[in-house]
Amino acid sequence: MNEDFVFVDELVPGIRWDAKYATWDNFTGKPVDGYRANRIVGTRALCGALEDARARAEYLGFGLLLWDGYRPQQAVDCFLRWAKEPEDGRTKQRHYPNIDRADMFEQGYVAAKSGHSRGSTVDITLYHLDSGELAAMGGGHDLMDSVSHHGAQGVRMAEARNRHLLHSVMEGSGFRGYDCEWWHYTLKDEPFPDTYFDFPIA
Repeated sequence: MNEDFVFVDELVPGIRWDAKYATWDNFTGKPVDGYRANRIVGTRALCGALEDARARAEYLGFGLLLWDGYRPQQAVDCFLRWAKEPEDGRTKQRHYPNIDRADMFEQGYVAAKSGHSRGSTVDITLYHLDSGELAAMGGGHDLMDSVSHHGAQGVRMAEARNRHLLHSVMEGSGFRGYDCEWWHYTLKDEPFPDTYFDFPIA
């Protein structure tokens, strides 16, 4: 692993994670190339900002849970190949109910060159510290639909409030959001803004 990258849980104590692309629980329906371990990797700069975000969330009664961080380019290439395969319907209803596979790229939900591959982007959500339950957000990770957009219509008041709280925590800790995905945040001062890495997570 590049010396500027670390396992996030080693530098941000108390953070939870569920590396979706290392499991069968993702939009491809199987573990993705490059994810050889269920761990989250990121730059040291990312971890410093996440520690600040963790403290801000804790003050409000929440913890942070990560679904993804650094994403090898080989994983992105795997997404591109998967998008060209015939539709089998296994994950469509949960992850992309109103679009075709190929439309994920055109509509901005998946990129051929992902900010995740630069090491300072995360997919993240909140959980309640008192119960351990995930905060209601009005849709799960990688739901590629307009309901996942910031400011989406049809989201309940409590869900919209939780999205706003996450946005406030992350923006206050030096991250910027992504309009199409309430869970996606990138460090504003990322250390490798023009480099796309491809070492596996192992």
